[in-house]
Amino acid sequence: MVRPTNAEMTAIFNADQADRRAKNIDWSKVGPADDQRLARTKELLAEGALQSGDDFEHAAFVFQHGNKPDDFLQAHLLAMIAVARGKPGAIWIASATLDRYLRNIGRPQVLGTQYSLPKDAPVTQEPYDRTLIPDAMRKALHVPTLAEQEQKRQRMSERRSAEKKP
Repeated sequence: MVRPTNAEMTAIFNADQADRRAKNIDWSKVGPADDQRLARTKELLAEGALQSGDDFEHAAFVFQHGNKPDDFLQAHLLAMIAVARGKPGAIWIASATLDRYLRNIGRPQVLGTQYSLPKDAPVTQEPYDRTLIPDAMRKALHVPTLAEQEQKRQRMSERRSAEKKP
C-alpha cells in the first residue's frame, strides 16, 4: 500500500536536523524550537495526518528530541511503525530511542547509542549494560559494535580535549 508523505512533517524534520548541523548550536534557541516542533507533531499524529514510513520516521526524530521519558517511548514506537511501513533504516532511531528512554527512567542503556559529555570529565556512555545485547544484535539493529563504540568514544574525547586547549 502506497501512503502519502506529509509535506509539513518533512519540513518539521528538516528544520529539526538543520538545527543540529549548525557549527555552534545555540541551545537557547533550539530548545524552544524543539518544543514547537514536538507540539505540532503531536497535533499531526492526533489528526491522523501521518501515514507513510517517512512520516513516522521523521516524527520519531522529533520525539527523540523531546524532554521526558514518555516522549522517548513514543519516539521508539513511531520508529517501529516506520520500520513496519517500509523504512528499514529507521531501526537505528528505534534503537537510539530505546536507549534514551531507558536512561531517562533510571535504567542503563543496552545498545550504546547515547553518549554524555559531562563538564570536566571524559565522554561516557554510562550507565550502560554492555552484557545484555550481543554485537550480532547490535549489527542487526544498525548499531556499532562495542569495539566501534569505544573507538567513537575515544575520538569524541580526543576532539573535546583538543577544543579545550588554548
